[in-house]
Amino acid sequence: MQEAQGLTLFKKMFSSIYPEILESEWAFIASNCTYHTIAGKQNIIRQDEIQKNIYFLTSGLVRGFYINSKGEEMTIRFINNQGWITHYTALISNIPSKYIFQSLEPCTYITLPFSTIQDSYERFKGLEKFGRLVAESILKTQQNRIESFQFQNAEQRYISFIETYPELYNRVSLSHLCTYLGIQRQSLTRIRKKIASQ
Repeated sequence: MQEAQGLTLFKKMFSSIYPEILESEWAFIASNCTYHTIAGKQNIIRQDEIQKNIYFLTSGLVRGFYINSKGEEMTIRFINNQGWITHYTALISNIPSKYIFQSLEPCTYITLPFSTIQDSYERFKGLEKFGRLVAESILKTQQNRIESFQFQNAEQRYISFIETYPELYNRVSLSHLCTYLGIQRQSLTRIRKKIASQ
């Protein structure tokens, strides 16, 4: 995907959330964006690193994870086309990220400095509204993730995953999916066989 196409997708996302965006507002944002292409298995955000940017994925697939006390990678999120890549609470608190965000396949993404976002709030009241709506969307995703463990069993979490992310079903490994769902591989195999037989 070329840079112009990436910026077009980025603008389309802006307009879907904030339809009344002014050209002056978009020009300010676009002038501060940078476009990147990376291969698979590359870190975009590193654990214990303070984020200076927020990232918008224009193509590809990214996994967010952390490494537990046993040295195991625990998946917390998958981000596919046109999703935000960030440990948001760490970003706004200016503290190191607890998570690693890594490409699972070749990706293209837009980088927007957090300082630009903050500056845009001072310059343009409309962009302040946009920022609030994006924050609400990110926090809603995080809350849904928490509540899935509180109110759903393993099978319900798996069904919810394939209903919410049908395009990811064949793009993530079973080991990554197991850590995301919080279940052992054998349990996931049993669940999949049960569903297939119904």
